[in-house]
Amino acid sequence: MLEDRYLTCRDCGIEFVFSVSEQEFFAEKGFTNEPGRCPDCRAARKNQNRRSNSGDYRQNRQMYPAVCASCNKETQVPFQPSGDRPVYCSDCFRQVSNR
Repeated sequence: MLEDRYLTCRDCGIEFVFSVSEQEFFAEKGFTNEPGRCPDCRAARKNQNRRSNSGDYRQNRQMYPAVCASCNKETQVPFQPSGDRPVYCSDCFRQVSNR
């Protein structure tokens, strides 16, 4: 039978409760390790990762010129077109992917 457990956060050193419901959630998801961080430190780390990954990646990625296979408009895509598959501009890609 599960019971609340008290763990120490590896970042801030504060003791926090690993509740029965959290333990059940971890087991349901197949997680085998206990959380190493308190809820506040987990949230702060998650937000930090989101901020650092979202903007920088999109702003700095390599773009390649291409001609849309549907409307023949010149566009740029985030991969090197190989010529063996059609390449679409963002508007045509949305239409093709919604079919």
